[in-house]
Amino acid sequence: MRGAVLERAQFKNTSDEDPVTIVEQGSGPAPDLIKDTTTQTFVKDVIEESKRQPVLIDFWAPWCGPCRQLTPALEKAVRAAKGKVKLVKMNIDEHPAIPGQMGIQSIPAVIAFVNGQPADGFMGAVPESQVNAFIEKLTKGVPAAGEPNIAEILKEAEAVLAEGDAATAAQIYAEALAVDSTNIAALAGLAKCYVTTGAIEQAKQTLAMVAETKRNDAAVKAVQASIDLAEQASALGPVTELEQKVAANPQDHQARFDLATALNAMGKRTEATEQLLAIVKRDRKWNDDGARKQLVQFFEAWGGTDEATVEGRKRLSTILFS
Repeated sequence: MRGAVLERAQFKNTSDEDPVTIVEQGSGPAPDLIKDTTTQTFVKDVIEESKRQPVLIDFWAPWCGPCRQLTPALEKAVRAAKGKVKLVKMNIDEHPAIPGQMGIQSIPAVIAFVNGQPADGFMGAVPESQVNAFIEKLTKGVPAAGEPNIAEILKEAEAVLAEGDAATAAQIYAEALAVDSTNIAALAGLAKCYVTTGAIEQAKQTLAMVAETKRNDAAVKAVQASIDLAEQASALGPVTELEQKVAANPQDHQARFDLATALNAMGKRTEATEQLLAIVKRDRKWNDDGARKQLVQFFEAWGGTDEATVEGRKRLSTILFS
């Protein structure tokens, strides 16, 4: 299996990469940021370790002059990354099996492993600026040692919100925004918490913080749809009155439309879908296709994977294409 994984290693010339400013070295990097490996420890040191953060494997030999030029730049860049990446060195004279399996034909050769797989690489003693550019690209979005992991924070907030605890989820989203105040997922998540608790103005203020170029993000559009629907519902009368109107006159499409909007605001997604589908069945062109458009807005607000969305789309398609 190891051979099958290693076959996927690909090289590319990084000479066209833009140089980046070298990050100042931090004090006292973790002792295992840079280490030597053997044929026996390669899987543990490189493949398994790369499932926690990117790992560079540097193939070198004592007689290789370019290797001696590249190694200091590699080590400096890895230390500057402060735990975002590790460097593992392999002497190909002492351990020829792994480089043989990977088809290494010249050294120095550097392969980056991510999530147990070869992800990128380069050959030759490239300039220090290119080494830094390579590592910066590789570690983009990877937290330094000791830094909060925004991806994990967002995942936790989403899970808490799904459980119905909007107040706690809002606090967790705020933690993510304290690390990155422009994070789109965190802003959208916080706004969603506000919508859930009925704090529509706060939700609107939160979405206003999203950059104009990011307004088409799916999460942002979903929250905006929820805000629009909540504002529509707030202008309607009591649900019981709307239900009575529909019961008295099933052909009163406006009352049925308003009832669907009110039911959605109460979290009754299946019932809201039923009302709008009833209008589409009776009169697809009513109010310039208003029932179908409203249903699409529901789907956008609920999210594409929500059960009500999936089932609603199926039923809508059956009606439209029957």
